[in-house]
Amino acid sequence: MTETNTINIINAKENNLKNVSVNIPKKKITVFTGISGSGKSSLCIDTIAAESRRELNETFPSFVQQYLPKYGRPDVEKIENLPVTIVIDQKKPTSNSRSTVGTYTDINSLLRLLFSRVGEPFVGYSDIFSFNHPSGKCHRCDGLGEVTDLDINKLVDFNKSLNEEGVISFPAFTTGAWRWKRYAYSGLFDLDKKIKDYSKEELDLFLYSPQIKIKNPPQNWPKTAKYEGIYPRMYRSIINTKEGKHHKKILDKMVKITLCPECHGSRLNKKIRSCKINGKNIADVNDMSIPDAIEFIKTINSHLAEDLKVEIIKRLSALVEIGIGYLSLSRSTSTLSGGEAQRIKIAKYINSALTDMVYVLDEPSVGLHPKDIELLKNSLIKLRNHGNTILIVEHHKEIIKMADFVIDMGPKSGEHGGEIIFTGSYSELINSNNLTGRLLRNKEPLKMNIRQPKSWFSIDNACLHNLKNISVKLPLGVLTVISGVAGSGKSSLMEVFQKESNEDIISIAQKDIGINLRSTPATYLDILDCIRDLFAKENNVKRTLFSFNSKGACPACGGKGIIVSEMSFMDSIETVCELCNGNRFSKEVLKYKYKGKNIAEVMNFSVEEVIEFFIDEKFVKKLQSLERVGLSYIHLNQSMTTLSGGELQRVKLASYLNKKGAIFIIDEPTDGLHLHDVKKLLTLFNQLVDEGNSLFLVEHSLDVMKDADYIIELGVGGGMSGGNILFAGTPTDMLKSQKSITKPYLKENLQGE
Repeated sequence: MTETNTINIINAKENNLKNVSVNIPKKKITVFTGISGSGKSSLCIDTIAAESRRELNETFPSFVQQYLPKYGRPDVEKIENLPVTIVIDQKKPTSNSRSTVGTYTDINSLLRLLFSRVGEPFVGYSDIFSFNHPSGKCHRCDGLGEVTDLDINKLVDFNKSLNEEGVISFPAFTTGAWRWKRYAYSGLFDLDKKIKDYSKEELDLFLYSPQIKIKNPPQNWPKTAKYEGIYPRMYRSIINTKEGKHHKKILDKMVKITLCPECHGSRLNKKIRSCKINGKNIADVNDMSIPDAIEFIKTINSHLAEDLKVEIIKRLSALVEIGIGYLSLSRSTSTLSGGEAQRIKIAKYINSALTDMVYVLDEPSVGLHPKDIELLKNSLIKLRNHGNTILIVEHHKEIIKMADFVIDMGPKSGEHGGEIIFTGSYSELINSNNLTGRLLRNKEPLKMNIRQPKSWFSIDNACLHNLKNISVKLPLGVLTVISGVAGSGKSSLMEVFQKESNEDIISIAQKDIGINLRSTPATYLDILDCIRDLFAKENNVKRTLFSFNSKGACPACGGKGIIVSEMSFMDSIETVCELCNGNRFSKEVLKYKYKGKNIAEVMNFSVEEVIEFFIDEKFVKKLQSLERVGLSYIHLNQSMTTLSGGELQRVKLASYLNKKGAIFIIDEPTDGLHLHDVKKLLTLFNQLVDEGNSLFLVEHSLDVMKDADYIIELGVGGGMSGGNILFAGTPTDMLKSQKSITKPYLKENLQGE
């Protein structure tokens, strides 16, 4: 008889898992640990969460299933006693300029109802208090809160004529280009007349004319074309389109995004803003910090508001409890970090009436200062105590420490991982001889050989975002950590640095690096042609034969490796191609070998295996750079879309390792890294500094701070409570600081338990 108070995994083989079987206690917090690539996510997310979501979807009618996300069947023999699972990941909500913290958490809908009931004067029902409603939004900015103004003097040189080179300084408008021809071939202007000498009618026509049909146009004017002034044309075809994103650097110099002068950024029209409660309109409440909004709601005395007050305060309090009280409800979700987005999702579930659920969290400590970790821990304990099972993939010591049960994966990464090497409590883990346990037990001292800055860069009176008119000197030629609680202004300070410096600064954030489904490490490093050349030369055939996007593709699946069978309104079924077994290549291609291996076998090698196989080839240097940043376990043919933000960041860093005398700004590089991998990365960072580079790491890791030459800390809190310099100096100096928020955590991390 099986245990019903545990989730029982039997023979999981997803990705690199090697027939993993384990019993996970229900209604407890279980943390999955292990070095990068050891199989933590494969077990927790790709097996447990994927199977729960797949089976849940199958309970719905087939008509409904067509609208639900598609989850494949994980490679596992059996999972017993599996509750419904919710994955709380770090994916940001869809990047939409109309999505805010208030709309995403549904607090805005409650506020709208509150103002429609209690606000005076009465202006309408709850729907029209939305900036997405035609009757509620500001019509000047269309409910976006900001307007884009084009500086025509930076686009058009009024001292030149249309015939002169550079009269319009934008691609496709340059002299001779097709958009330029819409003005030059219109017959409306003297092409040799300087634009500053145009009459008022000519200037209005050139700059502001809406789309018009030209009467009696010249012969070289396209028959169906309409004439349009340069202002409306730039907005319609460039600024408000995808093309504008492609030319962002050019546009940034000639457009200015400012607060809407009519609604002052509130997004709402005057009528809606006139409706107030205790002197505040709904936009005022949306702009408050969360604690201030709570206090305001408490001041409302109306029997019509009693139930709403309780619900709004409950939801707002959940945001404060989890450490994001510094946000405002009007904050756009597109500006949130992955960690902030994840914590908003956690806050939504804290007050849920559902129980006996499984919540899966992927590295919730990301982007959190040790002080913020305490708030996160309290929220997760509250979620568990409500009768739920919490599964966490995590590396942070404090999160591992709070676990009721720990599962450590290893022993190494990739093909050398995929096994459970420890299960038990935190105290059993740190007293074991396990790698994770040893690293958690040992506490490194501060670095003694502190480098002296080669020079300094002064920032004076910075006031970007929440920075409070701060002045600070940034050291160059050393390893500097920018620390502070979430939202304290760390990234804003680095943004000011980038804007004011004349140096070419290399900024490596955890954003995607131009990836798509066909992007792989091999394509990103541009080594595929080299490998194909070797195969072609060895076998005396054409290079294109060794591409699954060309002549080498499997004829059955077209080089995709899978066959997709459409099932009308039921789930489409994806099956591995039987002809090529998922390797994408035709049988003819697989007959050709290089050093005894065919192209499919080589493409499936890990970086570590490829280096060993092609050790004498020049392109191996590119692969060795991936090894230096701790990515030896990823496969040559692995889709880049399967890599985490931290892994993508390290792929990007790998392409810059030959730089000398550069300035790097790296955003939270230890995210997703085991303590063992952090040590390897610190070795690399120190090598980069020794080679003459300057490093600025926006980081919370105490291990990184202990290895820094200089630390700059911002705070005290996040949002409007932040933006001040609390400390600047060496790690040793920080231990003597009276203002530092980080000091007690750094001190504790040096002393032992």
